[in-house]
Amino acid sequence: MSVRERVIAIAERWIGTPYRHQGAREGVGCDCLGLVRGIWREIYGGEPELVPPYASDWAERSGEERLLEAAIRHFGPAIDMAQAEPGDLLIFRWRPGCAAKHAGILAGPERFIHAYEQAAVVRSVLTPGWARRIAAIHRFPEI
Repeated sequence: MSVRERVIAIAERWIGTPYRHQGAREGVGCDCLGLVRGIWREIYGGEPELVPPYASDWAERSGEERLLEAAIRHFGPAIDMAQAEPGDLLIFRWRPGCAAKHAGILAGPERFIHAYEQAAVVRSVLTPGWARRIAAIHRFPEI
């Protein structure tokens, strides 16, 4: 099974996990970063790096691109949307000029899996509204 196939299979298992800010445990609770961390742990065997506590509005307050910078550190350079394949990491920016602060997993040509605030990990349609908010796409590294 390829890394991308594993990413999707793991993400699908997390569907229904309740949303919990800073959580990262399948079936217990997670936020969008926790979902990505859980997938990473299962594939690579540990946390990519220590994640300090963060507020739900951390990106607005700091103005730093911490999520994008961490993605480059661990996943490598971003890829073009035309190259995106199921199993790739999607990073979203809510508004132009604001730091990127949401992540999900591309699960098909028009679907992605993410931890939806105040709900759970869900599979959503990648509508034009979501697609235009994509700030970067990264591929999980091969083992």
